[in-house]
Amino acid sequence: MKMTAALLLGLLFVTANPSLAKPAGETALETDEGPVTLYPIKHASFVLEWKGQTIYVDPTGGAQSYAGLETADVILLTHSHGDHLDRDTLAGLDTRSTIVVMPQSVADEIGEEYGQTQTVMANGETVHTDAGLGIHALPMYNLPQGPESRHPKGWGNGYVLTLGDKRVYISGDTEGIDEMRALENIDVAFVCMNLPYTMGVEQAADAVVDFAPAVVYPYHYRGQDTDKFRDLVAAADVATEVRLRDWYAQ
Repeated sequence: MKMTAALLLGLLFVTANPSLAKPAGETALETDEGPVTLYPIKHASFVLEWKGQTIYVDPTGGAQSYAGLETADVILLTHSHGDHLDRDTLAGLDTRSTIVVMPQSVADEIGEEYGQTQTVMANGETVHTDAGLGIHALPMYNLPQGPESRHPKGWGNGYVLTLGDKRVYISGDTEGIDEMRALENIDVAFVCMNLPYTMGVEQAADAVVDFAPAVVYPYHYRGQDTDKFRDLVAAADVATEVRLRDWYAQ
């Protein structure tokens, strides 16, 4: 039985298979240590590649959604809602050598499933990987704060990644909070907009104008008018490029 279980577990690992065609990606930005390539997956999920490192953000949609991509060196989990924390997808990925980053709320749900590579971060903490990737956790929460909030402050993490000389912001499920508006020197931002769970396009555009990233990708936008978001940002006096991509093609 042990042999059978091991074989079945091995069959579940579908990533890093060179025989599978790699999905189309795009260069999200250039850094002084090489380009950052983006692969949108679905809704809140995407993959970044940089300097030989592969970063999965909130992997969902089944392990087959990552077929052809490299095995994750780092997985970033923002919080425990099912469209961000998909334990079946995680179980189908080869995470034996993956650093899995999460807030305490996710660790409370999954236990010590990822052993020594499991990294729990609170808002405000920063870690660096051996490969030179900087990860800073910052708040993500609903406004106004209250007992009925779907995303209370301190429960989940947004992230700012430092990749060489560039900074990438991943909002997680949030509204246009002060911590987002106060960000500086963001080269690429991934900003959610999905009523009633996060914020609408008007609030998202207003917040983006405040911190003025060089590039913003709307994501987690099911049912929202991202063309309107683009137009609102374009009408403001900021040099932010809005890139609309299809996170719902699959």
